[in-house]
Amino acid sequence: MTDKKIKVLTLSDHPLLPSGVATQTKYVIEALLKTGKFEVISFGGAMKHDDYNPVKTHEYGDDWIIFPVDGYGDAEMIRTALQVHKPDILYFMTDPRFYHWLWEIEDEVRALIPMVYYHVWDNKPYPTFNSVFYNSTDKVVTISKVTSDIVQNVSPDVEEEYLPHAVHSNTFKPLPEDTIKHLRGQNKITDKFVAVWVNRNARRKQSGTLLFWWKKFCDLVGHDKATLIMHTDVRDPHGQPLDVLANHLGLNTQGQIQFSPRKIGPEHLAQLYNIADVVINISDAEGFGLGTLEALSCGTPIIVNMTGGLQEQVTDGEQWFGVGIEPASKAVIGSLQVPWIYEDRINEDDFINALKKIYDMSAEERKELGKLGRQHVLKNYNFENFQKRWVDIMLDIHERHGSWDTRKLYKKWELETI
Repeated sequence: MTDKKIKVLTLSDHPLLPSGVATQTKYVIEALLKTGKFEVISFGGAMKHDDYNPVKTHEYGDDWIIFPVDGYGDAEMIRTALQVHKPDILYFMTDPRFYHWLWEIEDEVRALIPMVYYHVWDNKPYPTFNSVFYNSTDKVVTISKVTSDIVQNVSPDVEEEYLPHAVHSNTFKPLPEDTIKHLRGQNKITDKFVAVWVNRNARRKQSGTLLFWWKKFCDLVGHDKATLIMHTDVRDPHGQPLDVLANHLGLNTQGQIQFSPRKIGPEHLAQLYNIADVVINISDAEGFGLGTLEALSCGTPIIVNMTGGLQEQVTDGEQWFGVGIEPASKAVIGSLQVPWIYEDRINEDDFINALKKIYDMSAEERKELGKLGRQHVLKNYNFENFQKRWVDIMLDIHERHGSWDTRKLYKKWELETI
């Protein structure tokens, strides 16, 4: 029996960032560290760094060291990390476009340690071009039912497990009515219908479309009756100048729009969800959509495009926890790295009708819908189960696959018929 901890190397968005990939990776890392059986080396990417000095957290000290990297790292960094830190498992997360370079050296990596991929994929048609990546991974863990179905069909022989995102239900929870009333008063929205949108201001998130359609909704119900709060970077280089759009549409005269550009912590995000009557995500492609899950956990109904992981949030197949809008068009788009994938676009009238449906509900009806949504989260996206399952996965991978001198279940060669 040895007391040596299992060392995990993680590649993802910087795990202290607020993005979905970062947040879920941080949850995985914290679950492992809390057992006392693991230590973690993280490559923290997907951001511009002020410096590249290693970072440690106060809580975990030497057990968790984060190395800032450009992108998600590169082959030489992985080779160096293998030799210097000698990890036992490699965990990596986000969609495959960012890891082609890693799979190119999988024969070097997997000869020494197993690779565990937390897989993000938004939509069909089945991406058969990804099969070479799935087949070059020891275990693929999938974030949504869509992604799970894709891996099972594209690479049926690969070890796959569905394990969706989770949220802290003790942080993202319904607040007392008097607290919500106070917060709405602070934001000057006491008597208004409030919609909240929490997303990156990027093309696929449809931020500009939302503003144009919100103007149509205000024309319908009254510009003094509703407020849209957009928690985002108003001038993200990957999006649109939302302040310019709002001014053009006349949405700055009666509080029809409020921008929330400052980064805020989970507790303040929970307050934002609580003051909302509905939370919106109409992305044309969405692997999961963490903001709407957090909103449901706070007891707030959602309006979503029925794409990616959003569709399993808004309904369990029997009950609905808001309004799911079926795409009016499914265009096949692509690139050199992603030859094909559906881009799901919803119809303007369908969206405004969905808003009107929530708007016309009584406060009690919306509250009841929100209660059902929170029960859905607690049952199907339970944070404790998420953490326990990740610990079990990593312990099982280490036991069955080993690492370095104990490496098992990986053949360095294969026979092919010519």
